Order: sequence, then C-alpha cells, then structure tokens
Amino acid sequence: MSKSKANSNSSTPMTTEAAARIQSNTAKVNNGQVAKKSFAARAQRAANKK
Repeated sequence: MSKSKANSNSSTPMTTEAAARIQSNTAKVNNGQVAKKSFAARAQRAANKK
C-alpha cells in the first residue's frame, strides 16, 4: 500500500498560480467573497512568502 501525497513527509511549496486558482474558485462559490481565515486566503499568504 502506497502513501498518498497528503500523508507524505515531503512538502510542495504553494505557487502563486495554485493560490490564484484556489482563491478564484472560493470567490465563485461565495458571491465574490474570500474570508480572511479561509484556506484560499492562507494559500495566498503562503504563496506570497517566497
């Protein structure tokens, strides 16, 4: 049985492109709003830390 990517010890850095996709999809389902503490906002902050 192999480990899934989510459970692996290696980490993949958040890219600005990935964060933008997450934020865009979140905004689409929330009438254009993205909450400060949402996963989308955290992803964007992580991508900006580079």
